[in-house]
Amino acid sequence: MSYPRLATSLSASLFAIALAGCAPTVAEQAPATVAPPAEVAPAGANLGEFFDKYDAAQLSLSPESKARRGVRDGDYGQWDDVSDEVAVARFKLQSATAEAMRGSVDPKALTADEALSFELFNAQAARAERLFPFRDHGYIFDQMNGAQSQMPAFLINIHRVANTAEAEAYVSRIREMGPILDTLSAESAERAAKGYAPPKWVYPFVISDIGNLTKADNAVIEDISAKVNKLEIDAGEKARLITAAKAAWSESAGPAYTRLAAEMKRQQASAPTQDGVWRMPEGKAYYEALLANYTTTDMTAAQIHDLGLSEVARIHGEMKKIMAQVGFQGTLNQFFDHLRTSPQYYHTTREAYLADVDKHVKAMEARLPAFFNTIPKSALQVKAVEAFREKSAGKAFYSSPAPDGSRPGIYYVNLYDLKDMPKTELEALAYHEGVPGHHLQRAVQTELTGLPPFRRFGGFTAYTEGWGLYSEELAKDMGFYTDPYADFGRLGMELWRATRLVVDTGIHDKKWTREQAIQYLKDNTPNPQGDIEKAIERYIVYPGQATAYLIGKLKIMELRARAQKAMGDKFDFRAFHDIVLESGPVPLDVLERRVDAWIATQKS
Repeated sequence: MSYPRLATSLSASLFAIALAGCAPTVAEQAPATVAPPAEVAPAGANLGEFFDKYDAAQLSLSPESKARRGVRDGDYGQWDDVSDEVAVARFKLQSATAEAMRGSVDPKALTADEALSFELFNAQAARAERLFPFRDHGYIFDQMNGAQSQMPAFLINIHRVANTAEAEAYVSRIREMGPILDTLSAESAERAAKGYAPPKWVYPFVISDIGNLTKADNAVIEDISAKVNKLEIDAGEKARLITAAKAAWSESAGPAYTRLAAEMKRQQASAPTQDGVWRMPEGKAYYEALLANYTTTDMTAAQIHDLGLSEVARIHGEMKKIMAQVGFQGTLNQFFDHLRTSPQYYHTTREAYLADVDKHVKAMEARLPAFFNTIPKSALQVKAVEAFREKSAGKAFYSSPAPDGSRPGIYYVNLYDLKDMPKTELEALAYHEGVPGHHLQRAVQTELTGLPPFRRFGGFTAYTEGWGLYSEELAKDMGFYTDPYADFGRLGMELWRATRLVVDTGIHDKKWTREQAIQYLKDNTPNPQGDIEKAIERYIVYPGQATAYLIGKLKIMELRARAQKAMGDKFDFRAFHDIVLESGPVPLDVLERRVDAWIATQKS
């Protein structure tokens, strides 16, 4: 998750797929430059050379992407350049590569996998072209993916310190936070003046995050101190590095956060009270482009809204069967209220919640070989969201492992308020974010060394989040959810994704208010009030993204059912999952074509 402008916290290839995401960037650096189109790859280059040149060029523009991949070279102490010139450079780099590739490579002469890479790169370039005009429409500072929390999170979770040089690079990044925060603050002010400010209720969350970081002993200083103290160097050198970090914070990052807080308070005074992007200049076209990008379909907002309503009705019917199974007397809404308000459905300590997650993850890991041929090599770590951002962060999210094995895949669970994390949902949430969900899919993707980098490190939201939601139901096929309340929680999670189709389009297309959307979820889901409010606030600042989950899951389930019908007893879950996973992320129409071709091969 990240905030709109550049694809700096992700690989630049992901920028092509989801311009609505980017990470904190810096910089008082020399302006980045991009080779002219003719130099993207030499005339007559093969397809691999085009992709390798592109990857090297986009990495040269993104020290953060390098760090995420485990590369720690000469610019390890830098952030990405946040200037619009570099945003344009990234876009031109991708467009020039696609154009040169089309002019030099004959797709008819390619292998099937090369032809797929050719198709995917062109599709991503086309998607980027549609989104690029809206690059200033997103929010730089918000409660979900704002730079105010993403920059510290990057230092804590991505920046490794294995020696003195890497500790000094950490100090350098702290010092450079000041210029980048000032630059982003000015850009945020410009966007607000153009009508692209977030709603008024967002600002207190951002200001709260900033307040947690303006203290002298904040999460970043605690982190670098802990990392330095683990180094095998003398005490004097450790003291020098920690002192340097504190000085960098007090002289650069800290004052910039103070200035940013003042700017956020200034903007808050005149911030809009409407919630949807429909209020923005070209807001309708912006939302349409986001929906097409995230779902990889041509579904309209109205079609997505109607699909959501029909799926809500279907899932309610399934829930009533479980309600009868457990013997609850009353209406579905009364059962929802019972689950929200009864203490037995909630953990009382964070340690108990995490221990329960660990138990289910271990049981699932042992079961994977019966349903998967390909198991990720990377470890999975379950981690509570850090205290400095837990009040504003989402309830759960995942971070991919480093390809060199230096960082595991991480399932972050937000335990700020245990009353927002019911026991009934714990299993489904762990399967979605961990295994067989995001960790399995994204670790396997990262480990597909035969694919070009843009496929190993990029993604299509409908595929990736569709897989996560598919994994929740797959776990039932694998023998989990033995407690009917856990199975109800699984349905509750699916219902949550169905209601997203309704409320996301309601907010951004039908002009619903935050309060209308909250009430819809309260009337139609068993989720706690705090969970509901945080979710609606997420959909408001992250338009369109939440619609991809169920649309992707329904397609995967449709394709699996088609294969099962065609193959009968010969259907093998492991072979089906190989077909879905071994391509890496693809648009849903490409996934359908691949599965149909596999079915035809198996039948013949």
